[in-house]
Amino acid sequence: MLLSACSELSPQTYSSFEPSLVPEDFFDGELTAHGVVRSRSGEVIRYFNADILASWKDGVGTLDEWFVFDDGEKQQRVWTLQPVGNKVYRAAAGDVVGEGRLEYAGNSIFLDYVLRIPYGDATIDVSVDDRMYLVQPDVVINESRMSKFGVEVGSILLTIRKLSD
Repeated sequence: MLLSACSELSPQTYSSFEPSLVPEDFFDGELTAHGVVRSRSGEVIRYFNADILASWKDGVGTLDEWFVFDDGEKQQRVWTLQPVGNKVYRAAAGDVVGEGRLEYAGNSIFLDYVLRIPYGDATIDVSVDDRMYLVQPDVVINESRMSKFGVEVGSILLTIRKLSD
């Protein structure tokens, strides 16, 4: 039992969970997201809303995300999802360092990447471990853990709702 507690979770852990979360199906059309950013201690330090326009062409996905934070700050991130294997995608965006990896199975998507974020007058790179779970045909719960040098520095909790087919 102790050894199983140390095993790393993967999307395959959820391969039998329903409903199935297929990126090409859920992330297609108009979506909306609502979430909170938490500090290392778990305190909510910001909240945001986002509009997402997602589309696919020749197997490649584009997610155009528009964020508005509680302090009025606006951000845009455009993801490109390129298939590289069975249920695996290369994920890229302008503020992502290198390329991320998206993998899915059952009702889950795991997305790992390094995000460059503003910090004071400079930027820092943080590792992001995104885990998404489809809980209704049109609702995904997304938890993101952010770390630097292996130490958790914050997290994001959000819901994503599909508005159109």
